[in-house]
Amino acid sequence: MPFATARTVSLHGALGHLIDVQSDVSPGQVGVTLVGRADASLNEARDRCRMAIINSNLDWPATRRITVLLSPADLVKRGTHFDLAIAVSVLAASRHVPPVALQGTAFLGELTLDGGLRAAHGVLPMVLAAQARGIRRVFVPEPQAAEAALVPGMEVFGMRSLGQVVAELRGDEVPEAPPVAAASGSPLLAWRGQERREEVDLADLLGMADARFAVEVAAAGGHHLLLSGPKGVGKTSIAERIPGILPDLDREESLELTALHSLAGALESRDGLVVRPPFCAPHHDASKVSVIGGGSGQVRPGELSRAHGGVLFLDEFPLFRTDLIEALRQPLESGEVAIARRDESVVLPARAMVVLACNPCPCGEFSPLAGRNGCTCREVQRRDYRSRVTGPLTDRVDVVRHLQPLRPHERRDPLHVPESSAEVRVRVERARARQAARYAEETWRLNGHAPGAVLRERWPLPPEAQRLVDDKVYDGRLTARGAVRVHRLAWTVADLAGVERPGPRETDTAIRLRTGEPLLLTTLTERAG
Repeated sequence: MPFATARTVSLHGALGHLIDVQSDVSPGQVGVTLVGRADASLNEARDRCRMAIINSNLDWPATRRITVLLSPADLVKRGTHFDLAIAVSVLAASRHVPPVALQGTAFLGELTLDGGLRAAHGVLPMVLAAQARGIRRVFVPEPQAAEAALVPGMEVFGMRSLGQVVAELRGDEVPEAPPVAAASGSPLLAWRGQERREEVDLADLLGMADARFAVEVAAAGGHHLLLSGPKGVGKTSIAERIPGILPDLDREESLELTALHSLAGALESRDGLVVRPPFCAPHHDASKVSVIGGGSGQVRPGELSRAHGGVLFLDEFPLFRTDLIEALRQPLESGEVAIARRDESVVLPARAMVVLACNPCPCGEFSPLAGRNGCTCREVQRRDYRSRVTGPLTDRVDVVRHLQPLRPHERRDPLHVPESSAEVRVRVERARARQAARYAEETWRLNGHAPGAVLRERWPLPPEAQRLVDDKVYDGRLTARGAVRVHRLAWTVADLAGVERPGPRETDTAIRLRTGEPLLLTTLTERAG
């Protein structure tokens, strides 16, 4: 029977569907019919595959009717990586490749007219999806073999051409072929941004004891953070040092983040697993799609998902577009991005620690102290500026800190040696280890991700500590959502202090972190000691 099935994967956001590419070669009107909701680029695969087979010195069934079905037929398919599976299934249907050799195998890659292979974006999430459906062998373009091999238990064949794939399936000697070109999205210019972030250290910063403690708590529990203060006070400096106090990603987190980078087309062939928490800082002119995710055709992850497990820093936050500011509400609360369209609904993970930074006014010179106030903005300008960082969005931010310029004695204190990032990272790792043990049976890892209802039921605050939170709710200083964030922060403060359960002291610190009130001197001196 002139029929064969090859398998490939279709991506919808971070969700992969195993696709059966079924080819039938039979007598009838000569032609190639491609069915199964293929987009324009996939419809062009008919011509690419035909010429690739002919130019590889293989037999194209030119006198037969060829029907190719992409099943399930109701699922929209996009992309050019279907080429290899289509060509192999046609060859197997015409008995140039043993159909039995296609079992348990997935084929990923775009074909050129001369039969060469080209790289495609999203190989890692596609291989992960194939493994979840029982596939144990995969053929990919040679530059992406290392990426596919990151999936444990998968047998990976990195190939250069269709001829090599056919020879391997037949059991013949694999012929030589020209190397596969790098992906078209490879950067042509390099810069030292990533290396610079690895070189900065908390020890470089003077003073800022209040902000240092707040950043440590936020990093330990995965809490969102808002930093405000006059220009030049150090908001950006302390934010770009947060990745340095975060522990390495575990194997599961690394694989998930690397898959997101592969899906976004940001993973180079020389890159391995992403083991360090990422740091993304888009410019304030960035569009909603570039930060949240989306795009025409296939949905691509935005900066928020690419910072998954790390830090997304939005400097000069009030200058970002209004639609982007409003779109951040749901990801800040749920830790995921949901993009709904007519034909599909895509959910992308976005468990990044979001750090917002803003000035007190457009010119950045406003100060409540009369002697230091150099603001030239009108009151209506200041009010409009501040209105963009208040309300429902900031209610979803856990920690709020107002930074002040350094005092003279902080600049010239020879006895004070600031802590390094490595020292702070040790405490953060210990606090996260306590959280991992406490939430070992749960679907979340950090206090900042714990549902409020579960915390109240299984890990409640002591009555005297809960009374502090209730008093703030009753006098209007905290909303119900803010009370949940105080509860989470109290547990993180306790984890950092190494105490078994948060008490009134830890809860008071959590309230001050949430409302922006100055921290007690005893809290800061004990931390410094």
